[in-house]
Amino acid sequence: MGIAAEIAEDWDAALAALAWQIESGADEVIGDAPVNRYELPVGAPKPLVGKASSVAPAPEIPAADPVEIARYLAGRAQSLDALRAALVGFDLCELKKGARNTVFADGNPKARVLILGEAPDADEDREGRPFVGRAGQLLDRMFAAIGLSRTSPDAATALYITNVMPWRPPGNRDPEPAEIAMMLPFVERHIALVNPDVIVAVGNTPLFALTGTKGILRARGNWSRALGKPLLPMTHPTHLLRNPAAKREAWADLLSLQARLR
Repeated sequence: MGIAAEIAEDWDAALAALAWQIESGADEVIGDAPVNRYELPVGAPKPLVGKASSVAPAPEIPAADPVEIARYLAGRAQSLDALRAALVGFDLCELKKGARNTVFADGNPKARVLILGEAPDADEDREGRPFVGRAGQLLDRMFAAIGLSRTSPDAATALYITNVMPWRPPGNRDPEPAEIAMMLPFVERHIALVNPDVIVAVGNTPLFALTGTKGILRARGNWSRALGKPLLPMTHPTHLLRNPAAKREAWADLLSLQARLR
């Protein structure tokens, strides 16, 4: 057999073997070296920068509503001690970060009269009790004139004092509406637990918190109702210290309270 015949025979055998492999499902040639299927080929396309991703972003989780959290915590409190603990543990009000103390209350919780003030000043923040500075001393003298005292053990002649805001606003500024709204569930629960016969709102902040209105100089002395209780608005003792002439109106308000209690 000549060389040409041998080449032709080898060619036919190779072609037949290739046809058999194709029929068997082979679709590529196996090389001498192993193939790394995880290795990126040279010149692989780079990820696009600045293009919108086809993967949808994770849904944004809404922030917790501090008013709803305050309402939940206050509603769970079944005693004044529990309410105090809930208030001390409430960290969503920025005022707390700059305060020394949480000013909760003072006086006899069995008192017929609950005085609701505005917010602690420097003296009250330092001592942790409401109305202890000059304004507090004047408040004590005013109510002593009609036979009421925060130190009285007798509910008939006692006072219970608290504030809308338990923490001092910086620079003694007025509390903002959002801050008042955040504390209102605690105030409402506080009043419900004490269950006084009369609420005395001293200043604009408690008037706004309980009625949604401002203008203490117009509202003072005019009885209304809030949280199911008789409400008497009065000017804040700080106003009386700055305007001694207004003490006559404050005395008239005290006499009106005395008559109401009788």
